[in-house]
Amino acid sequence: MHRFSILSGVLLAFAGTAFAQADPATLPAHDRHEGMLVAADPCNDTARAKARFGKASPIPTGIVPIEVYFRNETQQPLRINLATIRLEISPPGGQRQHIEPLDASEVALLIAHPGGTPNPESRRNRFPRRVPLPSKDKKAKELESILRPLSLDADVIPPAATVHGFLFFDVSHDFSVLSNASLYLPDIKIIPGNQALTYFEVDLRSAIHQ
Repeated sequence: MHRFSILSGVLLAFAGTAFAQADPATLPAHDRHEGMLVAADPCNDTARAKARFGKASPIPTGIVPIEVYFRNETQQPLRINLATIRLEISPPGGQRQHIEPLDASEVALLIAHPGGTPNPESRRNRFPRRVPLPSKDKKAKELESILRPLSLDADVIPPAATVHGFLFFDVSHDFSVLSNASLYLPDIKIIPGNQALTYFEVDLRSAIHQ
């Protein structure tokens, strides 16, 4: 069996679980065009994050989890370059910033060790990407085992399928910036022919949980 066929089966099974009951088209924050629907649901409420992640909730560490849905409404498989996804902060009259998502292992280390070493090269930014402590940490590994299954790590969406999971962004405890934020996805392609779709930009203002 081809690698894509195997992966497609896994993603379809994942898309059909109880964890994927929400219809992304009903979420207030979404962008839809060219047969692709991208929706986002920020989990910035402390109680809600605690219910979803338990002791692995990243909120006390200043990290916001955003549940992201991809629904492929075409008959062609699509590929998302997850490495290019950014949280764009555009404060009125302020400087726009682009925040990279953190990997589940990074989030786990920062929860386990909230005083982790900052990246000196990023201190000029309001939202620095902190460098985690060395791995082989039992507490961090336990937290990662909770976060990893909930994280978005699928980059191929089969035809007529939906995949979803969480992305994690370090907003340095300033969750109010989400009122001026959008999720930016510049690199989604139709696999046959490697044809690029127009970028997606999901405005998060209407989805913020006060």
